[in-house]
Amino acid sequence: MKIAVLGTGLMGAPIAANLAAAGHEVRVWNRTRAKAEPLAAQGATVADTPAEAVEGVEIVLTILNDGPTVTATMQAAAPSLPHNAVWVQASTVGVDATDDHIALARSLGLEFVDAPVLGSVKPATEGKLVVLASGVAELRDRVQPVFDVIGARTMWVGEAGASSRLKLVANSWVLALTAAVGEAVSLAESSGLDPKLFLEAVSGGAMDCAYLQMKGNAIIARDFPAAFTVQNALKDALLVGEAAERAKVRLDVAQASASRLDRAVSGGHGEKDMAASYFASFE
Repeated sequence: MKIAVLGTGLMGAPIAANLAAAGHEVRVWNRTRAKAEPLAAQGATVADTPAEAVEGVEIVLTILNDGPTVTATMQAAAPSLPHNAVWVQASTVGVDATDDHIALARSLGLEFVDAPVLGSVKPATEGKLVVLASGVAELRDRVQPVFDVIGARTMWVGEAGASSRLKLVANSWVLALTAAVGEAVSLAESSGLDPKLFLEAVSGGAMDCAYLQMKGNAIIARDFPAAFTVQNALKDALLVGEAAERAKVRLDVAQASASRLDRAVSGGHGEKDMAASYFASFE
């Protein structure tokens, strides 16, 4: 297939590399070209503009930071967009922006599949993301070859937009877990305890999970290579808050998580992995 990948950051780069390795004809574009250039050695063609990237493709996959960036990029691509292409929107942009993108796709004459993913850099590199997909059933066979490369599993969850809502539900859980791990480790340390005792105490029991052990050990080691940054986690936390307001539910934990992430960003930790929100306990 001919595929354009617009956005080659932490997630987009390994996704594009895997698609090229699987034999697809991949064109990539990134606002900062230097981030896209290493993909040339992996079989992708680096384009100077979104319009150049999408010319003649069957699939346009956006994996960018936020809704306005996705909108601006697709508008820049518009002059060259094939009208029979499918736009696969994999960025986490929230409910309102997804509605805008569905309308934008219609105005551009594109088919639209809403397809945010669960997972960070490691599963993206390994092709083991979970793809949350929604859109008309007739498009499934057209886009499934892409999802089979980038993900270990695809969940189809209804009409376009449903998967973005599900992604925010999942993110609310991840944000809560991350905040709780950071608070538990900070409390242990500040109480004069070795925080590894906490991880050992819950290990293998009902309170344990792989995410707790992974993030807890990263915090204890002060090792924060960015799988998903504090800054992006804050963006998603605000999107969760917007979704909650729209759904007319109160999410106190999500609101508190956003506050912690905001303090960590203000403390200069925005580009570190989201586990670095731990520092909010002291700022």
